Amino acid sequence: MNELKINRIYRHFKGDYYLVVDVAKHSETKEEYVVYRRLYGDGGLWIRPKDMFLSEVDHQKYPDVKQKYRFELQDIESVVK
Repeated sequence: MNELKINRIYRHFKGDYYLVVDVAKHSETKEEYVVYRRLYGDGGLWIRPKDMFLSEVDHQKYPDVKQKYRFELQDIESVVK
């Protein structure tokens, strides 16, 4: 299972990058949602069900995608040594 880490950068399988801000719960259903900010354009804040965020790419629908998961954690190192 893909693990979610807060305050880390993820790459969407279509190529853009997002910062996971937090996890929120729906007030009535208690379903968990990932709150994330896109790291391009207007830097908008978005939410998506946690299960969907962590799900695998539908490779029948997107056969050329190499990434396994819809969003994958990126290991980004500092350029400052």
